[in-house]
Amino acid sequence: MTAPDLSDLTIGYSSLVDRLAAIPTADALGGAEQVVVAQTGSEDDAPVSEDAAREIARLQEGGATVVVLRSRGVAKSRNEAIRRATRRYLLFCDDDVTVDLEGVAAALGHLRSSGASLALGRAVDESGTLRKSYPDDVARLTLRNSGKAATYEMIADVEQTRAAGVWFDERFGAGAALYLGDEYIFIADLLRAGLRADAVPATVAMHPTESSGSRWGTGADIDARSAALSRAVGGWVWLLKPAFALRHLRTIGVGGAVRFLRPARY
Repeated sequence: MTAPDLSDLTIGYSSLVDRLAAIPTADALGGAEQVVVAQTGSEDDAPVSEDAAREIARLQEGGATVVVLRSRGVAKSRNEAIRRATRRYLLFCDDDVTVDLEGVAAALGHLRSSGASLALGRAVDESGTLRKSYPDDVARLTLRNSGKAATYEMIADVEQTRAAGVWFDERFGAGAALYLGDEYIFIADLLRAGLRADAVPATVAMHPTESSGSRWGTGADIDARSAALSRAVGGWVWLLKPAFALRHLRTIGVGGAVRFLRPARY
C-alpha cells in the first residue's frame, strides 16, 4: 500500500503538561510536521514537573516542536498551533485522539483540488462507530450545518486562514468560562471572510466516547450556548435562537428557554 502523502500537513496537538504521555512521536505521523502545545493551566511561572519535562524531551527528540503556554483555554492552544505551523495544512488534534492517516490524506486531497479553506472530516469512537450523523458526500458548510463540528475533525488551510485574519475566539472553548462553541465560531468566521469550507466523507480521527452532557440544561450551559450562537451568527441570531429554544423546550424548560433568548454576554 502506498504511504499517504502528508508532506504538506502539520498536526497540532493541544494538551495539558500532565497529559503529554498519550501523544505519539512524530515518526508515527506519516511524515507530517508535529506541533504540541502544552498548557500549564495557570499563568504562574512555576516549573513543570519532572514527569512533564521528560515527556516534553521525548516529543522533542522525536521531532516535535513543543510549546509550553502558561495559560488555560484550548482556543489559545489552537491559535498557537496556527502560529507555529510551517506547512500548508493544519489538522487540529487532542491528546486523546488517534489520527487516521489514510482518512486525513483523503481530506487533504479534497483541500488541494478544491481550494477550500477547511475540510471537516468524520470521527469514530473506540468501537469504530461514527460519533454522529455525517453527510454521505462532500457538502458545503454553512451557519446552519456546522454547529456540531469538533475541532479534531477540522483540517485548515493555514495560508488562507492567516491571510483572512481568522483565529479561534479565546473567550470560548474548553477551559474558558464560555466552554463551548469555539469550533463553530471559527468556521463561521471563515465563511464571513468569504472562504469555502466543506464537510468531506473521510474518517480522520478516533476520539473515545465522552460524557459531555452533564452540564446540558444548566444555567452555565444555556449561557454558553446562547453566547456562542450569538457570536457565530451575529445579526441572524434572532432568527435562530427561537428555533433552538423551541426544539429543546422539553429539556431546558420555559425558564431555560427564556434565559437562552436573552441578549448574550461575551
